Amino acid sequence: MKYVRLSLSLPPDARNPMHQFVVDHEGYEASYLLRGNISDDDLHTMLFYVDGHPIAPYREALEATENVVEYAISTCPDDSFYLYVRDRFSETGRGIVDAVTAAGLVGVSPVAFRADGTMQLTLVGPGGTVQRALDAVPDGIGVDVREVGEYASHRFESGAALTDRQFEAVAAAVDCGYYDEPREGSTADVAEALDCSPGTAAEHLRKAEARVMGRLVEGGGGPV
Repeated sequence: MKYVRLSLSLPPDARNPMHQFVVDHEGYEASYLLRGNISDDDLHTMLFYVDGHPIAPYREALEATENVVEYAISTCPDDSFYLYVRDRFSETGRGIVDAVTAAGLVGVSPVAFRADGTMQLTLVGPGGTVQRALDAVPDGIGVDVREVGEYASHRFESGAALTDRQFEAVAAAVDCGYYDEPREGSTADVAEALDCSPGTAAEHLRKAEARVMGRLVEGGGGPV
Protein backbone atom coordinates (compact mmCIF):
# COMPACT_ATOMS: atom_id res chain seq x y z
CA MET A 1 0.00 0.00 0.00
CA LYS A 2 1.39 3.38 -1.05
CA TYR A 3 0.96 6.95 0.08
CA VAL A 4 1.45 10.18 -1.84
CA ARG A 5 1.77 13.69 -0.41
CA LEU A 6 0.52 16.36 -2.78
CA SER A 7 0.58 20.13 -2.85
CA LEU A 8 -2.08 21.57 -5.15
CA SER A 9 -1.64 25.15 -6.35
CA LEU A 10 -5.08 26.67 -6.81
CA PRO A 11 -5.56 29.99 -8.62
CA PRO A 12 -7.55 32.57 -6.62
CA ASP A 13 -10.76 32.09 -8.61
CA ALA A 14 -10.68 28.33 -7.93
CA ARG A 15 -10.19 28.53 -4.16
CA ASN A 16 -12.96 28.19 -1.64
CA PRO A 17 -13.81 31.73 -0.42
CA MET A 18 -12.70 30.89 3.12
CA HIS A 19 -9.37 29.57 1.83
CA GLN A 20 -8.99 32.86 -0.04
CA PHE A 21 -9.78 34.68 3.23
CA VAL A 22 -6.82 32.94 4.89
CA VAL A 23 -4.61 33.94 1.94
CA ASP A 24 -5.72 37.58 2.03
CA HIS A 25 -5.64 38.28 5.78
CA GLU A 26 -2.72 38.65 8.16
CA GLY A 27 -2.86 36.54 11.29
CA TYR A 28 -4.17 33.41 9.56
CA GLU A 29 -1.72 30.62 8.83
CA ALA A 30 -3.92 27.80 7.57
CA SER A 31 -7.19 25.96 8.00
CA TYR A 32 -7.04 22.20 8.44
CA LEU A 33 -9.85 19.89 7.36
CA LEU A 34 -10.05 17.27 10.11
CA ARG A 35 -13.20 15.36 9.10
CA GLY A 36 -15.78 15.60 6.37
CA ASN A 37 -18.65 13.77 4.75
CA ILE A 38 -20.89 14.27 1.76
CA SER A 39 -24.60 14.07 2.60
CA ASP A 40 -25.76 14.41 -1.02
CA ASP A 41 -24.31 15.30 -4.41
CA ASP A 42 -23.67 18.92 -3.48
CA LEU A 43 -23.64 19.36 0.31
CA HIS A 44 -20.45 18.78 2.28
CA THR A 45 -20.28 18.72 6.11
CA MET A 46 -16.82 19.43 7.55
CA LEU A 47 -14.86 20.05 10.73
CA PHE A 48 -11.89 22.42 10.47
CA TYR A 49 -9.17 23.59 12.81
CA VAL A 50 -8.32 27.19 11.88
CA ASP A 51 -4.92 28.50 12.96
CA GLY A 52 -5.52 32.22 13.03
CA HIS A 53 -7.24 35.20 14.63
CA PRO A 54 -9.20 37.38 15.14
CA ILE A 55 -12.42 35.39 14.74
CA ALA A 56 -14.78 38.32 14.05
CA PRO A 57 -13.71 39.05 10.44
CA TYR A 58 -13.60 35.32 9.68
CA ARG A 59 -17.18 34.99 10.95
CA GLU A 60 -18.25 37.97 8.84
CA ALA A 61 -16.73 36.33 5.75
CA LEU A 62 -18.59 33.08 6.52
CA GLU A 63 -21.86 35.01 6.76
CA ALA A 64 -21.20 36.60 3.37
CA THR A 65 -20.30 33.34 1.59
CA GLU A 66 -23.24 32.12 -0.49
CA ASN A 67 -22.24 28.45 -0.45
CA VAL A 68 -22.25 28.23 3.37
CA VAL A 69 -25.50 26.69 4.62
CA GLU A 70 -24.71 26.39 8.34
CA TYR A 71 -21.73 26.84 10.66
CA ALA A 72 -20.66 26.85 14.31
CA ILE A 73 -17.39 28.01 15.92
CA SER A 74 -15.65 26.79 19.08
CA THR A 75 -12.73 28.93 20.29
CA CYS A 76 -9.39 27.71 21.65
CA PRO A 77 -7.15 29.52 24.17
CA ASP A 78 -4.24 29.89 21.72
CA ASP A 79 -5.62 32.24 19.03
CA SER A 80 -7.22 29.43 17.03
CA PHE A 81 -10.65 27.85 16.71
CA TYR A 82 -12.62 24.89 15.44
CA LEU A 83 -15.19 25.35 12.70
CA TYR A 84 -18.16 23.10 11.89
CA VAL A 85 -19.54 24.04 8.48
CA ARG A 86 -21.96 22.75 5.89
CA ASP A 87 -21.52 24.19 2.44
CA ARG A 88 -22.12 23.46 -1.20
CA PHE A 89 -19.30 22.31 -3.45
CA SER A 90 -17.76 24.64 -5.95
CA GLU A 91 -17.04 23.20 -9.39
CA THR A 92 -13.33 22.95 -8.54
CA GLY A 93 -13.97 21.42 -5.12
CA ARG A 94 -16.23 18.82 -6.65
CA GLY A 95 -13.58 18.04 -9.27
CA ILE A 96 -10.86 17.50 -6.64
CA VAL A 97 -13.08 15.18 -4.59
CA ASP A 98 -14.04 13.25 -7.73
CA ALA A 99 -10.38 12.88 -8.71
CA VAL A 100 -9.54 11.28 -5.36
CA THR A 101 -12.59 9.09 -4.93
CA ALA A 102 -12.74 7.92 -8.54
CA ALA A 103 -9.16 6.71 -8.31
CA GLY A 104 -9.94 4.65 -5.22
CA LEU A 105 -7.61 6.49 -2.84
CA VAL A 106 -8.27 7.40 0.79
CA GLY A 107 -7.47 10.84 2.18
CA VAL A 108 -5.51 11.02 5.45
CA SER A 109 -6.46 13.89 7.76
CA PRO A 110 -5.74 16.71 7.99
CA VAL A 111 -5.98 18.44 4.61
CA ALA A 112 -4.22 21.81 4.88
CA PHE A 113 -5.46 24.97 3.15
CA ARG A 114 -2.45 27.22 3.58
CA ALA A 115 -1.93 30.97 3.47
CA ASP A 116 0.29 30.60 0.38
CA GLY A 117 -2.77 29.44 -1.61
CA THR A 118 -1.83 25.77 -1.72
CA MET A 119 -3.88 22.77 -0.65
CA GLN A 120 -1.77 20.00 0.89
CA LEU A 121 -3.06 16.47 1.32
CA THR A 122 -1.94 12.89 1.79
CA LEU A 123 -3.59 10.01 -0.07
CA VAL A 124 -3.27 6.28 0.58
CA GLY A 125 -4.06 3.30 -1.63
CA PRO A 126 -2.66 0.74 -4.08
CA GLY A 127 0.26 2.03 -6.13
CA GLY A 128 -1.58 1.96 -9.44
CA THR A 129 -4.25 4.38 -8.23
CA VAL A 130 -1.87 7.25 -7.55
CA GLN A 131 -1.28 8.16 -11.19
CA ARG A 132 -5.00 7.91 -11.94
CA ALA A 133 -5.68 10.47 -9.23
CA LEU A 134 -3.04 12.85 -10.60
CA ASP A 135 -4.45 12.52 -14.11
CA ALA A 136 -7.96 13.30 -12.85
CA VAL A 137 -7.07 16.58 -11.08
CA PRO A 138 -9.01 19.40 -12.82
CA ASP A 139 -7.21 21.54 -15.40
CA GLY A 140 -5.70 24.76 -14.13
CA ILE A 141 -4.53 23.30 -10.81
CA GLY A 142 -0.80 22.79 -10.33
CA VAL A 143 0.17 19.44 -8.84
CA ASP A 144 3.41 19.05 -6.90
CA VAL A 145 4.15 15.51 -5.72
CA ARG A 146 6.01 16.09 -2.46
CA GLU A 147 6.59 12.50 -1.42
CA VAL A 148 5.66 8.95 -2.45
CA GLY A 149 6.41 5.79 -0.52
CA GLU A 150 5.21 2.72 1.30
CA TYR A 151 2.54 3.63 3.82
CA ALA A 152 3.41 3.26 7.50
CA SER A 153 1.00 4.71 10.02
CA HIS A 154 3.71 6.07 12.32
CA ARG A 155 4.70 8.56 9.61
CA PHE A 156 1.51 10.46 10.32
CA GLU A 157 0.73 9.70 13.96
CA SER A 158 4.03 11.06 15.27
CA GLY A 159 3.01 14.64 14.45
CA ALA A 160 -0.75 14.28 14.88
CA ALA A 161 -0.92 16.81 17.73
CA LEU A 162 0.77 19.52 15.62
CA THR A 163 -0.19 21.49 12.56
CA ASP A 164 2.03 21.04 9.51
CA ARG A 165 3.80 24.34 10.11
CA GLN A 166 4.40 23.60 13.79
CA PHE A 167 5.87 20.22 12.88
CA GLU A 168 8.13 21.91 10.31
CA ALA A 169 9.28 24.37 12.98
CA VAL A 170 10.09 21.62 15.48
CA ALA A 171 11.90 19.61 12.80
CA ALA A 172 13.96 22.68 11.85
CA ALA A 173 14.72 23.33 15.53
CA VAL A 174 15.98 19.78 16.01
CA ASP A 175 18.09 20.00 12.83
CA CYS A 176 19.79 23.25 13.86
CA GLY A 177 20.51 22.16 17.43
CA TYR A 178 17.92 24.36 19.12
CA TYR A 179 17.13 21.58 21.61
CA ASP A 180 20.73 20.49 22.13
CA GLU A 181 22.47 20.86 25.50
CA PRO A 182 24.18 23.26 25.34
CA ARG A 183 21.90 24.92 22.78
CA GLU A 184 23.59 25.44 19.41
CA GLY A 185 20.74 26.76 17.29
CA SER A 186 18.50 29.80 17.73
CA THR A 187 15.04 30.94 16.71
CA ALA A 188 16.77 32.94 13.98
CA ASP A 189 18.11 29.66 12.56
CA VAL A 190 14.61 28.16 12.68
CA ALA A 191 13.22 31.29 11.03
CA GLU A 192 15.76 31.03 8.21
CA ALA A 193 14.77 27.41 7.57
CA LEU A 194 11.07 28.31 7.53
CA ASP A 195 11.55 31.58 5.60
CA CYS A 196 9.72 33.60 8.24
CA SER A 197 10.56 36.13 10.97
CA PRO A 198 12.24 35.03 14.23
CA GLY A 199 9.14 36.13 16.12
CA THR A 200 6.91 33.91 13.97
CA ALA A 201 9.33 30.99 14.37
CA ALA A 202 9.30 31.42 18.14
CA GLU A 203 5.51 31.46 18.14
CA HIS A 204 5.35 28.22 16.12
CA LEU A 205 7.72 26.55 18.58
CA ARG A 206 5.79 27.85 21.60
CA LYS A 207 2.49 26.52 20.27
CA ALA A 208 4.05 23.18 19.31
CA GLU A 209 5.64 22.76 22.73
CA ALA A 210 2.38 23.68 24.48
CA ARG A 211 0.48 21.08 22.48
CA VAL A 212 2.99 18.30 23.01
CA MET A 213 3.32 18.98 26.73
CA GLY A 214 -0.44 19.28 27.12
CA ARG A 215 -0.99 15.95 25.40
CA LEU A 216 1.70 14.35 27.57
CA VAL A 217 0.02 15.53 30.77
CA GLU A 218 -3.46 14.57 29.57
CA GLY A 219 -2.17 11.13 28.65
CA GLY A 220 -0.81 10.56 32.14
CA GLY A 221 2.84 10.66 31.16
CA GLY A 222 4.97 11.12 34.25
CA PRO A 223 8.27 10.11 35.78
CA VAL A 224 9.26 6.45 35.57
